[in-house]
Amino acid sequence: MNDFGLAIMLVLAYLIGATPTSYVAGKLGKRIDLRQHGSNNLGATNVYRVLGWKYAIPVGLIDVVKGAIPVAILGPWSNGPAWFTVALGLAAVLGHMFSPYVRFRGGKGVATAAGMFLALAPLAIVISLAIWAVTLWLSGYVSVASLTVAVLFPLWVGLTAGQPYTFWASVVLALLIIYSHRHNIARLRQGTENRFRTRKGVAA
Repeated sequence: MNDFGLAIMLVLAYLIGATPTSYVAGKLGKRIDLRQHGSNNLGATNVYRVLGWKYAIPVGLIDVVKGAIPVAILGPWSNGPAWFTVALGLAAVLGHMFSPYVRFRGGKGVATAAGMFLALAPLAIVISLAIWAVTLWLSGYVSVASLTVAVLFPLWVGLTAGQPYTFWASVVLALLIIYSHRHNIARLRQGTENRFRTRKGVAA
């Protein structure tokens, strides 16, 4: 595929990642904009707080798929250089975090990044999922679990994936995810962060 075709693939990966799953769920579930309810974030955790598991589970799964499709399908199809498949995954995650469909106020990128690396470094995802679950159980905070996984994730990628592009992508995404959690970090310091175990309903 020529350079123009590769550029089109990157844009397509970005737009796939940018699909505002949580926003659509809010509109379908209670006809609300989730950016104005709960934690004001377009992520599966906020979907759970506001709409419950019925919507949160499919939203989370779709967000994972948004990261996996560009890597698993567009990557081989494009037949680009070695780094290009990783670039497609990064484009999808950036699309999720900065979606043009919702004025660039997307989610925090954790689920979509997990989908990307499920295709690139599945063992690292398995390790991280276990750490995420244990940290969530111990702390009660999704943000703490996500930040812990983000900090440690490049280590697992470095140990389990031989491709250097994959490792450096994990470093970049870890930094992006930590940055996207900056408000959560501030609330944790202030003691005002919402616990995952405390579901808050929202009136339509």
